[in-house]
Amino acid sequence: MVASEVRNDVALYDNLNKQFIDGQWIDGSEDDQLEVHNPFDNSVIATFKSVGKKDVDNAFQVAKERQRKWADELPTTKRDILIKAAQILMQRKDEAVDWLIKEVGSTYVKANVEVTQTYNMLLEASSYPTRLNGLIIPSLTPGKESYVFRKPLGVIAVISPWNFPMYLSMRSIAPAIACGNTVVVKPASQSPVTGGTFMAKVLEEAGLPPGVLNIVTGRSSVIGDYFTGHPVSKLVSFTGSTPVGKNIGKIGGEGLKKLALELGGNNPFIILDDANVDLAVKAAIFGRFMHQAEICMSTNRILIHKNIFEEFKEKFIAKASSLKYGDPRNEDIAIGPLIDNKAVKRVLDLIDRSVKAGAKLEIGGKAQGNVLQPTILSNVTKDTPIFKEEVFGPAVGLISFSNDDEAIELANATEFGLSGALHTTNLQRGIRVAREVETGMIHINDQSVNDEPNTPFGGEKQSGVGRFGNDFIIEEMTTVQWVSVQMTPRNYPI
Repeated sequence: MVASEVRNDVALYDNLNKQFIDGQWIDGSEDDQLEVHNPFDNSVIATFKSVGKKDVDNAFQVAKERQRKWADELPTTKRDILIKAAQILMQRKDEAVDWLIKEVGSTYVKANVEVTQTYNMLLEASSYPTRLNGLIIPSLTPGKESYVFRKPLGVIAVISPWNFPMYLSMRSIAPAIACGNTVVVKPASQSPVTGGTFMAKVLEEAGLPPGVLNIVTGRSSVIGDYFTGHPVSKLVSFTGSTPVGKNIGKIGGEGLKKLALELGGNNPFIILDDANVDLAVKAAIFGRFMHQAEICMSTNRILIHKNIFEEFKEKFIAKASSLKYGDPRNEDIAIGPLIDNKAVKRVLDLIDRSVKAGAKLEIGGKAQGNVLQPTILSNVTKDTPIFKEEVFGPAVGLISFSNDDEAIELANATEFGLSGALHTTNLQRGIRVAREVETGMIHINDQSVNDEPNTPFGGEKQSGVGRFGNDFIIEEMTTVQWVSVQMTPRNYPI
């Protein structure tokens, strides 16, 4: 990180490898050094001095002390800070894109999409301070008036992921502070800059008061459970894998905390026999291979009616074979590196186990460094590993079905229920089938990777609890209090 560099007449941010507590950029108290690696060439791009439990205590205590004053700020003050942060982010878009490319292997297209999503989230959240509406309820007691006030929860704990780190962090941070909460964030160790300190700099520059947002970076093995169960926080917002989410749910439940958990997905892409095959191919390519499919909403299983199976397979393979993969710094690259070599080995093992179970490898199946070729398997059934497991890499299975009922049965034949897509030229048929799929979100004549900040985002079954977006996230980030006033003397029975 070079502080003296300038892009678009704006000096690049420095101290992005520090902890951010109470408005101070400091080192963690642990001797441990946390290195952040570029997933394409494995170079070290940042080194953090890790936090320990006393740093976590400090961050939560600061957040608690600053929360009341922040809650009492005028809604227009909160609004203006978020709007200014959105403007600053777009002024620094090139800088943010560079970090997303080198820290998490984002392609140029994905990085730009993520920055735009983050911008839109900040603008959406800027409307929340004036939407914390209460109620006046008719009382059943003579002479009484009943009021319901909506209030911030207090301190919010955010544990953010590495795949869409900037957006998925701000999806919780921006609504939390907009609703009058203060926040402590533990970003993923693979993405502490894009998932934490970069946006802390943006919000600091926008005028966010010290202590409203705090970032602590350290190893989960040292602070993970302690952070999750910290008694100061009132809600834990986590985006990540289902196994980790279950542990967070257990710890949070013991502390009687609210939970917002967006977990894994095994998302179906259903192509009915009346679908426009060419449009379905284009949508499926994006839904499967965007950001190397390291997205919880990625298309994981493509279910195709038997009458058009061969046509779709031929066109899908041809299109996937044309995708360029390699160094994500090149703007024409569609598929960049997976986050690390462990991820590559896991996906290759899943492909190998699926082939041994009877699937046919049509294309791909090889890796160069951490870059995995686009991979397509046919002859996949609901017993094939690539059908049953979340892939989180650029490999996908093709499955044939005979009728709508079988498509619905296959779509629902996993423990997950996050997103999905369905293609048909008959809208009513599409809606009928879509409503039978056990998923929090499904998109007709589109693909599964959709997230708009003013819509309810969340899953069913093992894909999480709670909803992000619009009034749904306001509900998550606040609580209500009943205040009654006895306006005239009351006659008591005793």
